[in-house]
Amino acid sequence: MKALILYWSGTGNTEKVADAIRKGMEKEGVKPTVRRVQEAKEEELYDYDLVCLGSPSHMWLPAEPVLKFVKEKVRDYSGRGLIKPCAPKIPGKYGVVFCTYSGPHTGIDEAVPAGKVMRQFLEHLGFDVRAEWYVIGEFHGSELYSTKGRLGDIRGRPNKKDLAKIEHDTAELIKHLK
Repeated sequence: MKALILYWSGTGNTEKVADAIRKGMEKEGVKPTVRRVQEAKEEELYDYDLVCLGSPSHMWLPAEPVLKFVKEKVRDYSGRGLIKPCAPKIPGKYGVVFCTYSGPHTGIDEAVPAGKVMRQFLEHLGFDVRAEWYVIGEFHGSELYSTKGRLGDIRGRPNKKDLAKIEHDTAELIKHLK
């Protein structure tokens, strides 16, 4: 299985989740390619059986570098006729979306729209998205937002327990896809 983990991380939260996904894959014998979106312009997503796309939630959307990557890929793939009406699923092509969030105002509801944008991107390409993972991450630079939001004290998140769950869930997904 060829797997690609694409992500952008501003504070390290999303990068930690990407690394946990990598570890889960490696436990099941899959050696993924790991790229930040700004390094992945030339990546051919259709060369992979599994594409994982991750971003922090930023004002209810994926971070700007992820949005830029998505828009450029959509233009490229549309121009080559690879995005089809009705977005038919391509057999053997799978996707995972992961989103980190602090949710100081409305909790996970701040992250779900970002996850759905990334999911729609992969589905438009014909990938069968098998998981959307939302992971709490500390709001770096603001003790107020890291301690007084809807989620309570989220300092230090994602923590070992959060990352172990992602690693486990990834390993289980790989077992299922094999």
